Amino acid sequence: MTYWKAEEYKTSFKHVKALTAHWAKSFYFSAHFLPKEQRWATYALYGFCRFADNLIDSPRKRPKAQIINEISCFNRELKLAFRNCESEHPILKPFIVVAMKYNIPIDYPLDLIKGVQMDIEISRYETFDDLYVFCYRVASVVGLMMTHVMGYEDKEAFEYAEKLGIAMQLTNILRDIKEDKEMGRIYLPQEELHRYNLSDEDVIQENFSDDFRKFMKFQIKRANNYYKMANKGVAMLNKDSQFSIYAASRIYQGILKRLEANEYNPFSGRVFVPTLQKVYILLSEILRSKKRSIWKN
Repeated sequence: MTYWKAEEYKTSFKHVKALTAHWAKSFYFSAHFLPKEQRWATYALYGFCRFADNLIDSPRKRPKAQIINEISCFNRELKLAFRNCESEHPILKPFIVVAMKYNIPIDYPLDLIKGVQMDIEISRYETFDDLYVFCYRVASVVGLMMTHVMGYEDKEAFEYAEKLGIAMQLTNILRDIKEDKEMGRIYLPQEELHRYNLSDEDVIQENFSDDFRKFMKFQIKRANNYYKMANKGVAMLNKDSQFSIYAASRIYQGILKRLEANEYNPFSGRVFVPTLQKVYILLSEILRSKKRSIWKN
């Protein structure tokens, strides 16, 4: 019997599927085109990541100390789940099944939890190297876990998955500058702001200037360079999964293009890729992957 249909896991897998459908509609749509085993595994991974993120994003007005304690409790539960290869935690129950099946190292989910904790303890990053650590923990490790699930033909794929995670998190940061500063967080490296004659106050007061435009151009160029580096690794994944990563990369790069079309101004409204365009990108990548398969055969 397939693992997501087993009587003891059926309810928990339905739960993470519902979470994915509610919180990540585009991701949920694209998952439909994955092989069934991988599809249900991605629901479990997404459920884990969403739960961890929500400890910070939906803190229920708890004091900071209580939120940190809740994160620590979840961290302990995760370690116990890996040690015992099972859990009754509603999120960890399906996640640990997938982690065991696909040999996902515990370091990856532990790093993600560290990244979540960074988000409540750190609101500024001095250098890009400092920011890279955060991006790795909250985004790259997700790609590394997905690489285990999707399968790979070359271990180098993990190196490129890390780069794609960095690219996507940098895109999120550039898109969400306005929303983040309203929550007291400025992810833009302080050292680089100063290099362009900018400060936190320019971000807080939404002082968009020619210096800010140049700063944004620099940031977008760096994010695009990470996408280019990551693109080389997609071909190292199993053929049935490649289209989903190509599509995700194109969709996220579309956010950067919309920022450019918005004259690099992150304060004039949150940019996004319309649903119809996302569907077009996804379907075109599915078609392209089939053509690549035909040509190779």
